[in-house]
Amino acid sequence: MPSLMGVFAHPDDESLLAGGVLAQHQAAGARTCVVTATWAPTSHRAPELAHALNVLGTEAPRLLGYADARTPASAPEGAVRLVDAPLDEAVGRLVTHIREVRPDIIVGHDALGQLTGHPDHRRAHQITLLAVEAAGLPHLYPHAGEPWQPAALYAATHPQSGVGRLGPLLQSVGKTLLAVPEAYVTTTVDVSPWAAAKMEAILAHRSEAARERPLPGLLARLPEAERDEIIRTESFTRLTPGPAPGDPHRLIA
Repeated sequence: MPSLMGVFAHPDDESLLAGGVLAQHQAAGARTCVVTATWAPTSHRAPELAHALNVLGTEAPRLLGYADARTPASAPEGAVRLVDAPLDEAVGRLVTHIREVRPDIIVGHDALGQLTGHPDHRRAHQITLLAVEAAGLPHLYPHAGEPWQPAALYAATHPQSGVGRLGPLLQSVGKTLLAVPEAYVTTTVDVSPWAAAKMEAILAHRSEAARERPLPGLLARLPEAERDEIIRTESFTRLTPGPAPGDPHRLIA
């Protein structure tokens, strides 16, 4: 299995969106790690994130240090929100982690911002797209380490046909539902063998699992069979940097 880096906006996004593939790659002996854009190491959610990543078998948390758009107190006083951070600065911080880890694959948010369209998710998607390309170019961020070009970038996503029970669950607490057309999904992974670890990692985010509206809390209150049905499949869109395969002398749709 290739090495895998997850880049997500908040603690718990990694477990909800890619906990299965992170556990799958780790079980196969691959290096895995997660970069989280918001919440500070001194916040109550940092040890929860560390616990979740330990369950999934990844390396210690890597934090970019920005504040959550909806919780300014999530980072120390003076830290800007992720959505307000200078783009060049945020991209440079992520490039440093990419060049240090040198992952084969990076997985992050989709352009919609995962079902509910959270602004931090959308911003993390934009930053990841730019950082994956920039990491391989030696003239960009020269002080961030030796250039490294990941082989593939994937966006975790939800196809319209695969929303299933998750749709009514989110709508029951007044949340929006933003799913993508089927054609947008390039890869669907059955993570059933790692579903138990994935659910344990989700519940490790205790402060979210204790609340009524966040998805960890919604899942925690479901019967086991019902929640397993929701979490056992992970869908992705391949957004790969570098030249496209095929004829190198013409544009290929």
